[in-house]
Amino acid sequence: MKRIFSGVQPSGNPTIGNYLGAFKQFVELQHDADSAIYCVVDLHAITVPQDPAKLRKRSREIAQIYLACGVDPSKASIFIQSHVKEHAELGWLLQCMTYMGEANRMTQYKDKSEGKANVNVGLFTYPVLMAADILLYDATHVPVGDDQKQHIELTRDIAERFNNRFGETFVIPEPQIQEFGARIMALDEPTKKMSKSAENEGSRIALLEDPAVFKKKIMRAVTDTENEIRFDEENKPGVSNLLTLYSLYADESVESLVNRYQGQGYGTLKKDLVEVMTDKMGAIQKRFRELDDQTELDRILKQGADQAREIAEKTVNRVKDAMGFVRI
Repeated sequence: MKRIFSGVQPSGNPTIGNYLGAFKQFVELQHDADSAIYCVVDLHAITVPQDPAKLRKRSREIAQIYLACGVDPSKASIFIQSHVKEHAELGWLLQCMTYMGEANRMTQYKDKSEGKANVNVGLFTYPVLMAADILLYDATHVPVGDDQKQHIELTRDIAERFNNRFGETFVIPEPQIQEFGARIMALDEPTKKMSKSAENEGSRIALLEDPAVFKKKIMRAVTDTENEIRFDEENKPGVSNLLTLYSLYADESVESLVNRYQGQGYGTLKKDLVEVMTDKMGAIQKRFRELDDQTELDRILKQGADQAREIAEKTVNRVKDAMGFVRI
């Protein structure tokens, strides 16, 4: 059985990079798998300080975005991570199966803690909680970006170590990494990944951003002085990023786009890209507004949590039995 699991943090406003690298994939994968489980990973969000009111609001917004992008609650379970207590419970059990050296090697911890005077323990151990998220549901495939590949490798190492010590308990998951478009780059510095936490607002486009606002950002996006449209990520990162966006939004190959825009300037490419993005993002934003019924959203989240809990409870009990815990 192919089971997909993934999650998105409710911190900051999701960008088009999050949409193309995650939400869009989730929609496609729900039709490709026997089951799909998508959660809002609020326990991960608190590894950095959060305003309680904003966390509460954004957690619901991420679930609403899942639905607006096309995730179907009749095909996939959608829920909030903290609504299934087994995430935290298995996280602790797996911490006791993880070596300090392994956790020290996680590069994202080094990146996120750099320059900070105080760093909480949760930021250091969150890759183990991520492992628990995945292993809790016997996930066979986990759609992730390149930057999360190391965490999937840790998940596999922990699962294999547990199985070797206590017997076959966990399914060993496979990373499912998008071959094209996995990294959407910043509009102002196309050699860096687009980030929802970047200081410069012009570097990113929020998924729910007004078209008039993101039009200006696209038209001002950094390119180069050649005025030649071709895909060359090393020598023409800005133009290549625009072509990647166009290809993913229009479902058209980069090769086809390059042929079509031969002899035309960057301005034409940018103008047409804005039109394509406005059409697709406008449809998502319209559905997002239509889904603004908190009672119905909470019903879907409760339904998803109930479905997830049914699987999660069995997994944790299996783990406890294997480790020698008394259950009465």
